[in-house]
Amino acid sequence: MKQTSGRGCRQVATTALPTGWGLFRALGFERTRSFHRPLETAVALILGNPWRTPSGHAPLVRIHSECLTGDVLQSLRCDCGEQPKLALQAIAEEGCGLLIYEQQEGRGIGLMAKLRAYALQDQGLDTIAANQALGYEPDCRDFNLPCAILNHLEIRQIRLLSNNPEKGRALARAGIVVVEQIPCEASPSPWALKYLKTKKERMGHMLSHV
Repeated sequence: MKQTSGRGCRQVATTALPTGWGLFRALGFERTRSFHRPLETAVALILGNPWRTPSGHAPLVRIHSECLTGDVLQSLRCDCGEQPKLALQAIAEEGCGLLIYEQQEGRGIGLMAKLRAYALQDQGLDTIAANQALGYEPDCRDFNLPCAILNHLEIRQIRLLSNNPEKGRALARAGIVVVEQIPCEASPSPWALKYLKTKKERMGHMLSHV
């Protein structure tokens, strides 16, 4: 298998991925990060030609962090499970775009720590206080790998499907121009209202339904 590298990441796989939203190309990427997290991985799902979109506009891009409970188990405690569906539908309607799916479970703290944080939230803490009680930052992610992937693919301008302003700032620091940030907001369940309210009020997320 041919491997290519550049700007902080390696492309290690390319394959076709038929989905309910169309036939995508799935590109696998790796990045060596540090001694404690020696390997970071992400998948870029590409539909159509994002370098020359049918509309002439910058391509739609969604950067999505892995959420096993939301994406796979359809948990109602967060809005994560609906967001990639909304993004893929928007990309399909335009006939082109990217979804970058990276392994940063629980805003970077990992699955077991996220479940422990959930248990603290059951006791009344909000999502930020629960992380801090476990010794973590409110958000332990960085978005260096998605930024490196976009630079590797030579995609310099995008329309970002995200409610999180920090993603836009991270992209700008990496030289990616976000010409528009478009909300990617699902109707919240009652279980998720406190979580989403905390993200809106304490983390600056752009949410209109809470």
